[in-house]
Amino acid sequence: MERPNVLVLCTDQQRFDALGAAGNPHIQTPHLDRLAAQGARFTNCYVQAPVCGPSRASLMTSRYLHNHGLWANGVDISPDERLFTRDLADAGYDCGLVGKLHLGAAAGGRIEPRIDDGFRVFRWAHDPYLPCEQNHYHRWLEKNFPGVLEPALAKGHDAFDRMPTESHYSRWIGDETIAYLRDAARADTPFFFVANFFDPHHGFGAPAEYRERYDADSLPPPVGSAEELAGKPPIYTEASIKSYAGGSPGFRDYTAAEIQEIKAQYYAMVTLVDDEVGRILAALDEEGLAGNTVVIFTSDHGELLGDHQMLLKGPMMFDCSVRVPLIVRWPGQVAGGVVLDELVEWIDLAPTILAAAGVDGLERAQGRSLLPLLTGRFADWVRRDWVLSEYRNSGSPYDPPVHTTMLRHGRHKVVVHHGDPASTRARDGELYDLEADPDELVNVWHDPDHADLRITLQERLLDVLVATEDRSAARVAQF
Repeated sequence: MERPNVLVLCTDQQRFDALGAAGNPHIQTPHLDRLAAQGARFTNCYVQAPVCGPSRASLMTSRYLHNHGLWANGVDISPDERLFTRDLADAGYDCGLVGKLHLGAAAGGRIEPRIDDGFRVFRWAHDPYLPCEQNHYHRWLEKNFPGVLEPALAKGHDAFDRMPTESHYSRWIGDETIAYLRDAARADTPFFFVANFFDPHHGFGAPAEYRERYDADSLPPPVGSAEELAGKPPIYTEASIKSYAGGSPGFRDYTAAEIQEIKAQYYAMVTLVDDEVGRILAALDEEGLAGNTVVIFTSDHGELLGDHQMLLKGPMMFDCSVRVPLIVRWPGQVAGGVVLDELVEWIDLAPTILAAAGVDGLERAQGRSLLPLLTGRFADWVRRDWVLSEYRNSGSPYDPPVHTTMLRHGRHKVVVHHGDPASTRARDGELYDLEADPDELVNVWHDPDHADLRITLQERLLDVLVATEDRSAARVAQF
């Protein structure tokens, strides 16, 4: 069988329910909904960290946070780590990327260091905002829209967020992806290409034509209340007052109307990405590539969006933070309209892509191929009844540090907020029954009636942490 092409479309900070196909009637995502109708949609895909860098390292290495070592944003990935794109390139795939990668420090105009990643095409721009000599989006702006870049840099984030569609970062992602596809259609080699959109990451702003599609007052308000936080670990009250360890405005800095405006802008950003996805899918069709291309749509983590009295992201392990969209279309291999409820993780994507390509590699991978689920060979899928996510003061650093570990096991979720000796913060935790309380409003960690369940889940978490240690080094003798 001819080796398939692989196209990954990845957003930044898109929660699992910011998708029409996921049952959200308030958001406009017709192209992604069509992609889901033509392929399979996973309802329970969890990332390995609720912030960008550590999560993306887990995607590229198929390894848990405590093994790949990129434990926080601003940490460079070790050159000893193996990325699955290197294995694809070694097997003859042409590999390319446009947009964000975030496997290393990029703040302050730094050029994010690359390891041996296998990408021949590398159109990198960490975000639209920061000036950097390697920011390909800025180069594109200067070439195609002279006189736009410098005023935008002077005005700040909002100028980029609300830039007209034709010069927007997301349009640049779409244009670069389409250009790559048109070149690939004339080549004799299979390709792997990843389009890393920055939207719907904050700041919360979109081009006017997209914002006009939403009535903020008609959108549902956030879930949760101030009373809810009384039953949560104290760090959440702290984050409600100020986001990002005090570095950004918190939920309490906004009026109810302003929170609704944030949601409208966020939804508008998603719709902008959806239209770019539509353009990309149309290019696949036009170039005759669609029939032999695996298309994957996903996101690196979620966004609180006012739920639980909080915005943005951080040590929070709510589903809106760590559960993301995952759609896979592969004509002739994956039936259309399939909905899969199994617990899967972001570390499963690299083994899935390698298996689809017929490529061996990534020997230290900890994920597993999802092809048995995608192709209906359920007897070949060894059910995993748990998923793991970790936060090690990984975003804006708190003082004292905040370390949380989440295990979802079946219908329950336990989140340990680590204390001494990991941090001088008091040890605390969260426990939810996701069937009885899908919005995670009632924390029963301290409820005596749930003490046995809490102990059982904590013990299970310890066993999972041991099971997921890196023991890939060969034991060459008994001693």
